[in-house]
Amino acid sequence: MGLEAALTADTILTTQLRRVVNWARRSSIWPMPFATACCGIELMATACSWYDVARFGSEAMRFSPRQADLLIVAGRVAAKMMPVLQRIYQQMAEPRWVISMGACASTGGVFDTYAVVQGVDQFIPVDVYIPGCPPRPEMLIEGIMAIQRIIDNEGIPPKGPDGKRLPLGIALQQGAARIKPVGITVGS
Repeated sequence: MGLEAALTADTILTTQLRRVVNWARRSSIWPMPFATACCGIELMATACSWYDVARFGSEAMRFSPRQADLLIVAGRVAAKMMPVLQRIYQQMAEPRWVISMGACASTGGVFDTYAVVQGVDQFIPVDVYIPGCPPRPEMLIEGIMAIQRIIDNEGIPPKGPDGKRLPLGIALQQGAARIKPVGITVGS
């Protein structure tokens, strides 16, 4: 019993092609994890049954940049790893989005040294910044939902006058996403 049963053979649906394409894009965001530290554990937790990122169509973690459209940079990035991260970003198909997860990826965190990049946004455009050390899985889900809202409203990420991709620069508020208890009743 699916949608086919509710629609008859002579049913006509009208919509805009842009809305259908945006709906398909937002419902199948395939992330590529670039997890190098403790934020990677929180990234892995989003795929477990408690948080279930599959509700948003993002459960298919791709470890090939050509099959992914969301790069999640989770954890500190060493200066020697930055060329690898840039190459991964360049190999991803358009449209592509980037989430900087955690204090280390966004600002270098407590690692104020020459060997750690002080923010990946100096090298690749970042769309959503997720604060925390490490941020909770709910925050990552909120970041994915923020990208979905952008896709619904605008579709393809904007480009500047020079033709380069402009970062969206959405910063989530610390503690914005919390688990809310749901009342359970047994019987009637």
